[in-house]
Amino acid sequence: MATQLKNLSTTSLVATKAFLKSKISIVVAEWNSEITFALRDGAISFLMEMGVKEKNILISYVPGAFELAHGAQLMALDKKCDAVITIGCIIKGETPHFDFIGNACANGIMNVGLQYGLPIIFGVLTTNDLKQAKERSGGKHGNKGIEAAETALKMIALHNELIK
Repeated sequence: MATQLKNLSTTSLVATKAFLKSKISIVVAEWNSEITFALRDGAISFLMEMGVKEKNILISYVPGAFELAHGAQLMALDKKCDAVITIGCIIKGETPHFDFIGNACANGIMNVGLQYGLPIIFGVLTTNDLKQAKERSGGKHGNKGIEAAETALKMIALHNELIK
């Protein structure tokens, strides 16, 4: 398993002046809020460390991971952000529900990004149990929210380099 190799939340990204102007929306699933709120907080802290102004970070909430794609679409329609970070947590249970929700969530989020030409970042944990989710939301494997925020900034930089 790749996560056994390292703490995934280490970064070599350096704050730049370009990040000062970046506007980022974060859509957070309320389901499994103990995990998703820790991911949200990690993302916000990292963005601010990189120079994103607090007033340029817009947070919205949706009931669960299935609704993240629609929340991201609404943010993309608003056209006031440079990237959208989606944050959720899907924990495997005893039924195939995990697979259906995970697939729909991933495909929906990807489709929003392609439809709007905007970085829509997949910050959704898909874990076998609560312990794994905790390990990836501030535990021994770092905080996936930080990784999602770093990805958003890198994609904004790439977009600005190639498009603007």
